[in-house]
Amino acid sequence: MKTIHASCLLLALCLLSGCTGRAISCDESCKLCEKDIPEHFVLVSDVIPDAMLDIRYHCAFNFIGERIPGYEQPVAIMTRSSCDSLKAVADELREKGLTIKIFDAYRPQCAVDFFMEWALDTLDVRTREYFYPELDKTVLVPQQYVARQSSHTRGSTVDLTLFDKSSQKDLDMGGTFDYFGLVSHPDLLPGEEAGACSPINEEQYRNRMLLREAMLRHGFLPYECEWWHFTLDDEPFPDTYFTFPVSERFFE
Repeated sequence: MKTIHASCLLLALCLLSGCTGRAISCDESCKLCEKDIPEHFVLVSDVIPDAMLDIRYHCAFNFIGERIPGYEQPVAIMTRSSCDSLKAVADELREKGLTIKIFDAYRPQCAVDFFMEWALDTLDVRTREYFYPELDKTVLVPQQYVARQSSHTRGSTVDLTLFDKSSQKDLDMGGTFDYFGLVSHPDLLPGEEAGACSPINEEQYRNRMLLREAMLRHGFLPYECEWWHFTLDDEPFPDTYFTFPVSERFFE
């Protein structure tokens, strides 16, 4: 398993933003309940050994600026069917010299609840300059950048990008993960207005389409506001929002 560790930039972001150091202990809903761990879930690294993991909610480099409740370890968990489909994507892209890099996969409900709590706290704007400079925090819930439920909690959604093995760099997607704004929309065309950001160029658009088309070919549906977000079309738990924490201890 390859895990991408937070760089000095991540530490600087936390320090400069004045991290409050709120407790990371899980909400009751995220405490271990064996009956809530379906056998249909797997560790992504067990199915796709070369998948790179940059689990942003296990560190401070995210739109809240601190580690998120429910993320006990920097691992990626998905339903078996969605992970098998993602393996097909990874196998196809590997032939092009690319590796998938995952930012988030299964997300427990207590993490989603924490996002909502943060969104309603209009005084906490530590990360605004980096993640949502073109928006007032009060619009994040009405415009559904943050919601009370997430497809991630059903276990068949993944946030990812592509890593080029020859250059040893992420492909340039023309925008960063979890940026709230127009530049994150996957249907943005080269040269189009991108809000507070520079318009994406032809290469960045091709890179987005390379990821999008591979995911579509293997059964995933895109999200209209985020180039990195995909959900398995035929997801096995379309109406279930799970509560178990993100940890590899369930799979030992």
